[in-house]
Amino acid sequence: MTERFDVAIVGAGMAGASLAAELAPHVSVLVLEGEDAPGYHSTGRSAAFWAETYGGPGVYPLTAASGGWLRDGGFLTRRGALNIGGTGDRHKVEALVDSFRALGAELVTVGRDELERRVPGLLPEWTCGSWEPSCADIDVAGVHAHYLAAGRRAGTVLRVRAWLDAAEREGADWRLGWRGGEALAGVLVDAAGAWADQVASVAGAWPLGIGPLRRTVAQLRTDPPARDDLPLTIGIDGDFYFKPQAGRLWLSPHDETPDIARDVAPEDIDIARTIDRLGHVVGWKVEALERKWAGLRSFAPDRLPVYGFDPVVDGFFWFAGQGGFGIQTAPAAARLGAQLLLGRDADAMTAPIDSVAYSPARFMGK
Repeated sequence: MTERFDVAIVGAGMAGASLAAELAPHVSVLVLEGEDAPGYHSTGRSAAFWAETYGGPGVYPLTAASGGWLRDGGFLTRRGALNIGGTGDRHKVEALVDSFRALGAELVTVGRDELERRVPGLLPEWTCGSWEPSCADIDVAGVHAHYLAAGRRAGTVLRVRAWLDAAEREGADWRLGWRGGEALAGVLVDAAGAWADQVASVAGAWPLGIGPLRRTVAQLRTDPPARDDLPLTIGIDGDFYFKPQAGRLWLSPHDETPDIARDVAPEDIDIARTIDRLGHVVGWKVEALERKWAGLRSFAPDRLPVYGFDPVVDGFFWFAGQGGFGIQTAPAAARLGAQLLLGRDADAMTAPIDSVAYSPARFMGK
């Protein structure tokens, strides 16, 4: 007999695992993961930081609402962040500070002396910036494992190597098929990250234009070595960021190269660009490229996440388009997603969040 679940979630990365954990105490949940294990793609390749300014003002409510849960759970380690610019960038820095302080973020402008104190070796042309003391490293693996374990304890059923091949309405349910298995579900949740539009097409929903973008990261050994107390350092134009990791430097050119949903790998030209960019920021010597990787960030056209029932296809729920901020917003996003799916009222965590801003209905008619 075909198993039936109240909810089937496609994707067991951070998005799918967190939503399953929020739903499982209330309804029966099936999670379908195409890979051999959860978290293989974007979740497993994160640069692992929580920053109130990351993702922009439209994402801030989700980030801010998630901070307390992450701190209380012991998943954050304070680091601090600098957004840095040159003499001609002062207006950009001030605009960043003003916009986020108006939302409630803790952010101040700093000058050259403070930049140099926090990032020794910073080249002279970097003269202004903002200091964000609340920025922290995230234990990504710990958060993901927590949600997987919580879902499992509440009865979530996880199927791996289960790429969704078919999804058809059968009465009030979805009949779902994958190689070697099938199930019925009342609601189908698209938490497939870079594959979100593909899953929507399988289910007969109109793709929203959630496009995968490649992001490159390199691990470097430098002279001097990366100090453990270095802040997350981000270019005010969004063209690089770096942070220390166990005596090494994690560096990204903050690239967003259009790609396709796949097991993405870094391109040699992007790695060369990454290392070259560092030479325009600090006077450190790069001794070795020790590691390199790439991941896919997936954005809706307006760069905001998509949470909610599809306005056209009955029983199809979007939980996608979470860009590079899906991990730092996971607690509030999952709580909000579960409330929307179950028809429940907001609680203290989600009350400050305007869910309408993230509804898939905003794309209808465009």
